[in-house]
Amino acid sequence: MALPPLDDAARARARDRALESRRLRAAWKGRLAAGAVDLAGLLDASDREPALAGMRVADALGALPGVGPRGVARILEECGIAPTRRLRGLG
Repeated sequence: MALPPLDDAARARARDRALESRRLRAAWKGRLAAGAVDLAGLLDASDREPALAGMRVADALGALPGVGPRGVARILEECGIAPTRRLRGLG
């Protein structure tokens, strides 16, 4: 299914929404890293905020203090979660 062509205004709105989503996800990852919020808080917020629901589980885990790339891979493997799974897909 082909996407309809966008005019410049629609393209600019989409770009602004995408930028705001990236900023929101980065802010939450910073809060996770600082210990200001835990993973349960992020999951609760992702139920209300579509931009957070689009965050990858691996990115959220990687933002936790003391969890590096190997830790993320181990956690995902032990839990049977695909590396590309998003928060909204955890059910």
